[in-house]
Amino acid sequence: MAAFLRRIKQCFVFVIILNIFFMSGCSVVMAIKQPDYKDLNVLSRGVSRGRVIAELGTPLLTEEKEGKKTDIFSFKQGYGKGNKAARAFFHAAADVWTLFLWEIIGTPTEAIANGRKIKVEVAYNSQDQVEDIKYIEVK
Repeated sequence: MAAFLRRIKQCFVFVIILNIFFMSGCSVVMAIKQPDYKDLNVLSRGVSRGRVIAELGTPLLTEEKEGKKTDIFSFKQGYGKGNKAARAFFHAAADVWTLFLWEIIGTPTEAIANGRKIKVEVAYNSQDQVEDIKYIEVK
């Protein structure tokens, strides 16, 4: 009977350790959920409006200025998949190595490093190709 209880206790401890490992802290999740990288090369003269919208998303505002169509985009410039995966792996390893004390440093770090906010105004010519770009805000 004592061996059976010891075995149950070992299984219980194993399940708890697995649970902690797979549900590791916020820094791992935050690293994975960081905003995606946007290819800002679409903000070049001659690129089609459709391609710009496909990369940057729906414009915040579309209007006509001096006979030209103008879009204003607002987005967060994030990180590539490899970068996000490497950061998540690092946080997970640091969590395990420090018995989850790393979260004290990792979570605030990921909260601060959550991408740059960018607002840009894009003007198009009569063929709906990029003609002029003005950065309104870069934080």
